[in-house]
Amino acid sequence: MVISVLQLGLLPIMAQQEQQQTGVAGKEVILSCKGVNHHKDVTCTWKYKYKEVSSTIIQFSRTQILKGKAPMTHRSEVNLNSKQLKVSDLSLDDAGIYTCACSSPTVSISLHVFKLTDTSNGHFLTNEDLELTLMQNSSHSQPRLSIELFNVSNKIVTTEILQKEAPQKYILKLKQLKATDSGTWMCHIYSNSPSINQNISFDVKVLGFGKEHSEIMYTTVGSPVILSWHLNFKKIEWKEGFTGKLNWEPQGNTAVHELLNFNVTTRRELHSTKKSNHIWFEIPERKTDSTIEVKIPKVQLNHSGQYQCLLEINSRRMRSVRELVVMQVSANPAGPLSRGGKMTLLCQVSGPLPSKAHLLWERVNGTQMENKKSKEHETKVEVSVSAPGLWNCHLIEDNNRKISLNYTVEEAHVWNRYAVIGAIIGAGVLVIGLACVCIITGMSWQRRRKRAKRIAQAKQYLLEKKTCQCHRRMYK
Repeated sequence: MVISVLQLGLLPIMAQQEQQQTGVAGKEVILSCKGVNHHKDVTCTWKYKYKEVSSTIIQFSRTQILKGKAPMTHRSEVNLNSKQLKVSDLSLDDAGIYTCACSSPTVSISLHVFKLTDTSNGHFLTNEDLELTLMQNSSHSQPRLSIELFNVSNKIVTTEILQKEAPQKYILKLKQLKATDSGTWMCHIYSNSPSINQNISFDVKVLGFGKEHSEIMYTTVGSPVILSWHLNFKKIEWKEGFTGKLNWEPQGNTAVHELLNFNVTTRRELHSTKKSNHIWFEIPERKTDSTIEVKIPKVQLNHSGQYQCLLEINSRRMRSVRELVVMQVSANPAGPLSRGGKMTLLCQVSGPLPSKAHLLWERVNGTQMENKKSKEHETKVEVSVSAPGLWNCHLIEDNNRKISLNYTVEEAHVWNRYAVIGAIIGAGVLVIGLACVCIITGMSWQRRRKRAKRIAQAKQYLLEKKTCQCHRRMYK
């Protein structure tokens, strides 16, 4: 009798015990009727309660299902065998107490809902900030949360957390995203009381230029160069269309020239159009349809400057700049070096050099004393030469040679000997040419003379024949 009384006293306590469960807004959650006899054909009822307001979600048996008027009823369905309730497309307002009553005991579940959103719907441009908003809702008091953010490499990233509206709302800020940050991220939420351990995954798409090339490109006069920008919109499956253009700002000139423009459709198709009438550059045939390229077949000093690839989408802009630096060497006076004379070799680049870069004239197989180095921030260097030989000018940055250009200083007599040989060969060719002309002219004149002689003989023969015929008529 005592045992029966104790059991009857514990029944309401057991019925009121709550299970804890978490859910994520936009996802689905499955709530179970644990401890219910699933074999009996009884009528069960799922109810929802939030802040003392209770309403029926669904009432069901093996033979019938009746829908209630709870806010999530139209997004809910029940499994008649297991009596589990599935609520789809969760919202913050779905948080509360869910009860499953199938005679007894009653199962009570406290659903805690989290919602994670970002300001750009997962679509970002390079160097933009990632700002996440995490909100929570529960029928009980909101706990203080600990939050960790894991990037695509599953490494924890340091974020700025603004807790002015905590514990209900948290704002996480991560500055300056890169194109390599594209992928699936994870937000880990945990709390000791109540016990919460929830992971929320979300996609980050960072539109950018993929693997960036060097921002400064070095080349020499007369060399070909290709400037390219590889866009990652196909790799990250970017679903929005955007436009862009390629501008050129010459070195030392504020004028900006639009070389080409392009657009990318929502089908991820790239179309580009040449806008400038400059003939010194061309658009090569694309090997891939994700790359913007311009080719300069023969670079000149005035082709240097900044080449800017600009992207624009929904009034948001991004750019990537290539600085083209061109090297040129020359001599004053030009030509061969006379015996006992001097020559000045000039090596110059088109634009300002980085702080750790310099120019260096170096004589091949020469001494250190003959070498000449430019001063800091100087864009040219001169060296005085009094002997023939091969000289190289190097552009060196952080002890690495970026480009080199050589100049050969020749002696005057060597140059003169080549000139004499060339003159002799030229004169010989001229004499042979004149002889050929004379022979052809003589042969033509001879043919004309023979033809005239034959014509004269023919006329004489006709004349004589006519005279003979006249004499015969007179005798008759």
